[in-house]
Amino acid sequence: MDNFYLIIVVVLFALAISDLIVGVSNDAVNFLNSAFGSKAAPRWAILIIASLGILVGATFSSGMMEVARKGIFHPDQFYFAEIMIIFVAVMLTDIILLDFYNTVGLPTSTTVSIVFELLGAAVAVAVVKIMNSSDQTLLDLGNYINSAKALAIITGILLSVVIAFSAGALVQYITRIIFTYKYEKRFKYFGAIFGGFAITAITYFILIKGAKGSSFISKDMLIWIKSNTLTILVSCFVGWTVILQLLVWLVRLNILKVIVLVGTFALAMAFAGNDLVNFIGVPLAGFKSFQAFIASGASDPYGLTMEMLSGKVQTETYLLLIAGIVMTVTLWFSKKARSVTETELSLSNQNEGDERFGSSYFGRLIVRRSLSANNRLRRFLPVSVQKSLEQRFVQPAAVAGIDKKDMPAFDMIRASVNLTVASILIAIGTSLKLPLSTTYVTFMVAMGTSLSDRAWGRDSAVYRITGVITVIGGWFFTAFSAFTAAFIFANLINWFGGVAIFGLLGLAIFFVVRSHMIHRRKIEAKESTDEDSLIIKGDAAEQCTYAVSALTAKIPGIYQKMITGLAYEDRSQLKECSKKVNKLDTEVKTIKNQVPDMVKILREDGVYSGPFYVQLIDYLREMAHAMSFIIEPVYDYIDNNHKALAPEQIEELNIIQGKLSEFFTRINSIINDRNYQPENIDSVLEMQEAILKSIKKFRKEQIRRIKAEKVGTRNSVLFLGILNETKNLVLYAGNLLKSSRDFATSNEEDDLD
Repeated sequence: MDNFYLIIVVVLFALAISDLIVGVSNDAVNFLNSAFGSKAAPRWAILIIASLGILVGATFSSGMMEVARKGIFHPDQFYFAEIMIIFVAVMLTDIILLDFYNTVGLPTSTTVSIVFELLGAAVAVAVVKIMNSSDQTLLDLGNYINSAKALAIITGILLSVVIAFSAGALVQYITRIIFTYKYEKRFKYFGAIFGGFAITAITYFILIKGAKGSSFISKDMLIWIKSNTLTILVSCFVGWTVILQLLVWLVRLNILKVIVLVGTFALAMAFAGNDLVNFIGVPLAGFKSFQAFIASGASDPYGLTMEMLSGKVQTETYLLLIAGIVMTVTLWFSKKARSVTETELSLSNQNEGDERFGSSYFGRLIVRRSLSANNRLRRFLPVSVQKSLEQRFVQPAAVAGIDKKDMPAFDMIRASVNLTVASILIAIGTSLKLPLSTTYVTFMVAMGTSLSDRAWGRDSAVYRITGVITVIGGWFFTAFSAFTAAFIFANLINWFGGVAIFGLLGLAIFFVVRSHMIHRRKIEAKESTDEDSLIIKGDAAEQCTYAVSALTAKIPGIYQKMITGLAYEDRSQLKECSKKVNKLDTEVKTIKNQVPDMVKILREDGVYSGPFYVQLIDYLREMAHAMSFIIEPVYDYIDNNHKALAPEQIEELNIIQGKLSEFFTRINSIINDRNYQPENIDSVLEMQEAILKSIKKFRKEQIRRIKAEKVGTRNSVLFLGILNETKNLVLYAGNLLKSSRDFATSNEEDDLD
C-alpha cells in the first residue's frame, strides 16, 4: 500500500512540472505585456529582468502554500487516502484546463482554477463520505468545505474586474491629460516626480507582496517593515525622485524605461510569489501528507486524518528555486506564452489593424450606449474645454516606412500606468487580505488604460469590447469547468482507484500532446511563407500584380473541380474547393485591408496610380466574393444529399467552364507579360461576350426545364445561382483587366512626372 501512495506522490510531482510549464505559459501575459507592448527594451533584456523577478519571487512563496492545504477545505475532516484523491484530481484537471486556455490563446486565472479545482474535488469526496454515513446529510457539507473562502474568491473576481478597470481608466485619463502624447518636454520638469511615485508604489508592492511570504526574512523584520511602512514610502519617494532627476541631468536617463522594467521585475516576482502555489502547492501538500502517513506507522490510509495540514509548514527554499528555474526556462521557450500575450496586446493596441475578435450584440450595445452618453455629456462641457481635452489626446503621426509589426502597441506612459496601478491594487488587496487574482487585475487595468487612451476608437471599440467580454466569460467558465472536471475526476478515482488515476493521466497526456501539435501547426502556418498565398511582401504595385496574376490562375482550376464534384456528387472534392475559396477570400480581404497602408507608402507623386490601385483591389475582392457565392451553395447542395443535376445541366456547365478557362488563361497571360495592347484587350472582351451569351442561352434552357417540370425548386435555385455568379465573375474579370492596364499606364505616367 505504501508503494502505491509513493507512486501517487511521484505522479503528483511529475504533474507539478507539467503544471508549471502550462501555468507560466498562461500567466506570463501578466508581467510581460506592458514591456513588450511599449517595446521598452529588446525582448531578451525584458526576459532576463522577468526571469530574475521569477527566481526572487519563488523564494517568497512559502507562506502561500497554506492555500493548497487548508484554504478551501478542512483537512482534519479527511483521511489520508481521501486527501490524495483530492490532490490527484486537482492536478490532472489543472493541466488539461490551463493547456486548453493556452492553446486558444486566452489568459485565465491560475488562482481561480486551482481554488475551484480544490473545491470541486473536496466536495466530491465529502459527498461520498456523507452518503456513506448514517448520521450525516448534505447539510453537513459545510463541516468539510471552507465555504466562506470560496465565496470570498467569487466576490474577489467581480471586485477585481470592476475596480481594476475603473482605476486603470481613471489614472490613465489623468496622466494623459497631464503629459499628453508629446510628453518629452513635460517630462523634463515632472518626470522625476512621476518616476519617484511610480517606483515607490512598486517598491511598496514588492515589500508587501514579497516579504510577507518569504522563506528567509525573519518575523522581526516583517514586524519592522509593517511598523515603518509610512517612513519607508516617504524615504523611497524622496530618494527615488532625487536619484532619477540627477540621472536625467547627468546621463539623460529615460525614466519611463526604468519604471517599465522595474515594474516588470516586480510583477514577475509577485507572479512567482503568489501563483507558484497554484502549480506546486498541491504536490508539496501531498508529499507532506505522505510523510505524515509514513511517520505515523498507520497501516490503513483510511484510518489517519490530516490535522497536520492545518498547521504552518515551511517549504524548503531549494524546492522553490527548482520550481523557479522550471518557470524561467518555460518563459524563454514557450510559444504558447506568446499566443496568450498577443491576445492582450491585440485588445490594447493603439494602432489600427486586423482585429482578433469579431463583433457581438453586447459589444455593439455597449458602444451604442457609450456614444449616446458621450454626446449628452458634450452638451454640458464648454467648447473650449472640449477642444483643450481633444488636443491632449492627439497622437503623433506614424513614422513613414516603419512596419506595423515593429511599432509599439502603446507608448511607455501607458505601460508605466499599467504596471504602477496593478502593483498598487495588488499590494492593497494583499495588505487587506482580500482574494485577488493577478491575472484579473493586470488584464483589466490594461483594458481600462486602453479605453482612456482612446485605443478603442469608433473603428475598433466593438471588436475590443467583444474580446474583453470573451476573456471575462472565459474566467467564469474557468471556475465552472474547474469545479465540474475536478468533481468528476475525484469521483472516478474514488470508484476505480489506480486504474482511474493512470487512465486520467493518459487522457491528460493525450490532450496536452494533441493541443501542442495543434498549436505548433498554427504557429508554423502563421510563420511560414505559403507558396500558394496571394499575399507577398513587396510594394503596392508588386503585391497587386502578383495577387491579380495568382487569382486569375487559380480560378479556372477551382471552377473545374467544382463542376466535377457536382457531377459525381463528390462531397470531399467540393469541401476542398470550399476551403480553397475561403482561403482566397481571406487573403483578398487582407490585401484590401492593407490598402490604406499601401496608399500611404506609395510615392508622393503617385497621384495617377493610387485610384487605379484601389479600384483594382476592389475588383479582386468582388471576384473572390463571386467564387464564394458559387462554391458554397454547391457544397451545401451536395452536403444535404439533394437530387443530382441532370446530364444536360452538367454538360452546359462544362461548356461554360471550357470557355472560362480560356478566358482567364488569356487574361493571366496579358497581365504577366504586361502586354496591354488594344487588340489583346479586345480579344479578351470578345471572349467575355461569348461566355455571357452562353450563360444567357443556358438560363433560357433552364427556364424551359422549369416550365416542363423537369427540375425541382432547389435544382433551379442552384443552377440559376451558378449562372448568375459566373456572369458576375466574368464581368469583374473584364473590369479587372482594364484596371490592370490603367494601373500599369498610370505608373508610367508617374515616372514621367
